[in-house]
Amino acid sequence: MASHADLEEPLRRLRTRLAELESFPESPARNRDIQKLTEKLRRLTREIYQNLGPWQKTLVARHPLRPYTLDYARLLLRDFVEIQGDRAFADDPALVAGFGFLSDRPVAFIGHQKGRDTKEKIRRNFGMARPEGYRKALRVMKLAEKFGRPVITLIDTPGAYPGLDSEERGVSEAIARNLYEMSILKTPVLSVVIGEGGSGGALGIGVADVLAMLEHSVYSVISPEGCAAILWKDQARAQEAAEALRLTAGDCKALGVIDEIIAEPPGGAHSNPVEAIETVGRFLRSELEKLQKTGLEKLLAGRYAKFRRMGVFEGSPSSK
Repeated sequence: MASHADLEEPLRRLRTRLAELESFPESPARNRDIQKLTEKLRRLTREIYQNLGPWQKTLVARHPLRPYTLDYARLLLRDFVEIQGDRAFADDPALVAGFGFLSDRPVAFIGHQKGRDTKEKIRRNFGMARPEGYRKALRVMKLAEKFGRPVITLIDTPGAYPGLDSEERGVSEAIARNLYEMSILKTPVLSVVIGEGGSGGALGIGVADVLAMLEHSVYSVISPEGCAAILWKDQARAQEAAEALRLTAGDCKALGVIDEIIAEPPGGAHSNPVEAIETVGRFLRSELEKLQKTGLEKLLAGRYAKFRRMGVFEGSPSSK
């Protein structure tokens, strides 16, 4: 099965050649070659990333160098203070939650956090939260509601953790509780899918007044591998499943599941994390400005209507 490394192999070869040229002594011929190669790299990057299929977008959404929630917190927030624990069982490092200032606006900030290296991936459980993670997130949301702070959530998870301990402690109930509470939360809620938006694990912090996706992120009821395993008992058919799931930002926008698509730098968010984060920051500030000018009654009615509009229902022939 293809990987993000296979997708970027032509770009890697060009970057290697460019690095070799830059190590040579400066000369007019060398500078001309560098200029030509740089332009070729730019053109090829644009061509590859403008023509990604659903499976390729899934690979890009999972790229290990994409910025994660804590990267956004470090660059966008001032005086971020993380809240830990659900006051019932434990803390869950797979979900980060706390308070900080976006520009001069106090906000609650919540998001899935994947790990970079093996040790961190294990500690963060690959961004797959257990019930205590969702209860911690709700704890922070209710505090935000109490003190009149808008809620920002960043979604990046394959799904909630389905292990025995997670099920024993009520992960389904925790997610369901969040869906209910977020639907009536008396403060603006703004969500962005920054990588993977997988199943209930994404929905548990994704009931929002405005839901956006980064250009090369994905949002789906199940991962392509999980879908292929269920439908065909063969994970190797993940690419086929990705085509059927309609999981890209463009698909989700067309289906009315999301409200906006946020452009990524050429080559994806991982190619220029700072630019990607700053773009998301501008989007968040702009949308929060609009949401905070909306009256609470109108805000809640709009949130309700938004989710009621989702989906297409057809009656059976006998009902006609």
